[in-house]
Amino acid sequence: MLTLLGFGMIATFLVLIMLKKMSPIAALVLIPALFCVFVGKGAHLGDYVIKGVGSLAPTAAMLMFAIIYFGVMIDVGLFDPIVRGILRFCKADPMRVVVGTALLAAVVSLDGDGSTTFMITVSAMYPLYKRLGMSLVVMTGVAATANGVMNTLPWGGPTARAATALKLDASDIFVPMIPALAVGLVAVLVLSYVLGLRERKRVGHLSLDAVLAPEPETVLVGAGGSGEAPRAASGGAGAAAGAGAPEDDDFQGLDAARETLRPGLYWFNALLTVALLTSMIMEWLPIPVLFLIGAALALTVNFPRVADQKARIAAHADNVVNVSGMVFAAAVFTGVLNGTGMVRHMADWLVGVVPDSMGSQMGLVTGLLSLPLTYFMSNDGFYFGVLPVLAEAGAAHGVSPLEIARASLAGQALHMSSPLVPAVYVLVGMAKVEFGDHTRFTVKWAALTCLVVLASGILFGIV
Repeated sequence: MLTLLGFGMIATFLVLIMLKKMSPIAALVLIPALFCVFVGKGAHLGDYVIKGVGSLAPTAAMLMFAIIYFGVMIDVGLFDPIVRGILRFCKADPMRVVVGTALLAAVVSLDGDGSTTFMITVSAMYPLYKRLGMSLVVMTGVAATANGVMNTLPWGGPTARAATALKLDASDIFVPMIPALAVGLVAVLVLSYVLGLRERKRVGHLSLDAVLAPEPETVLVGAGGSGEAPRAASGGAGAAAGAGAPEDDDFQGLDAARETLRPGLYWFNALLTVALLTSMIMEWLPIPVLFLIGAALALTVNFPRVADQKARIAAHADNVVNVSGMVFAAAVFTGVLNGTGMVRHMADWLVGVVPDSMGSQMGLVTGLLSLPLTYFMSNDGFYFGVLPVLAEAGAAHGVSPLEIARASLAGQALHMSSPLVPAVYVLVGMAKVEFGDHTRFTVKWAALTCLVVLASGILFGIV
């Protein structure tokens, strides 16, 4: 019964948000609360929620101050050269823009933190997508999938969890997987190329000068919550008729005249950001503490006047409230899933349906199961709760724990778009894309990328 209710709760949530019958925050709170009552554990709902909130509070704190930090860096112009460099590389060609998005997300993912990756990627690419009238769900989908492949780095989380759960060395898991992961990254670039060609056909190809030049008379057509970016009416091939003025922040990444620019502090801000990312990788302090300190330093040095600091915080308050609120709402969902035992029963059922005849193929089974399981539950739940069971079943049929651990990484490209991953709310929030639109667009491509990684692992004899 708990198994059915667990799958039913997740399915209900996904259907309602994809059909836009409920907002993600409302769905994350009300649906698990309702199912908790169905299970007969309504009296314990408060305990489950408090425990869930406690486990995600550091993540919420990190996201709050990370948004403020990177928001300030955008305001002062740290990423402007990156945007202009990408513009010149892409030559205002939608195909190159999408490929550039994948490359940027993959490179920035080397820091091992999805939230940071999405903040930097969206900050750099959002103005370009808006100016060219490209689909914003293409940006979020490509960025999430590229980050998912790179999320398998030993310091990214999943590999470390697998190593800890099975008492293995992380390098023994990761290093042999590099060829398969490289193929997965190539698959993301190929996907980006194909999606880029589709975008080129849809919006046309503006000249670089037209994109770089400010256009006060630009007219935008809003696309509502569909996830499709507005088109700029500039008279080029990508123009579209319509009415309404652009929002002030639409092109701020390219506005060379905004008052918040601090060109004299450029190298301070660059060094501060490098120091922050280095500290994260080296784990000198907890990530929430690093961003808290970083945000305080960035505000104080760039905006010495208290009134200016308040203005900058207020300017990014919407993102802070939306993302942190989403994280705490997700705490209700995960709290009920874990507290009622739904996750455990779902995992046991999925493992139990594997026939004995597949015992010698537990590597393949683990890889396939990693797709739905890492999507429907947290990495902690999968790697610490399910993976040891799969490894034990594999060992009984002569399959080594290393092979099981490597196969378990295959589902990460899909995992990064899971509604239980806080970073994805940073991505869709900053990109102004509805989560349901992102899900509908991304899941199929991310799942395909996962299968490419798994197939490559089998082909190379890694799995």
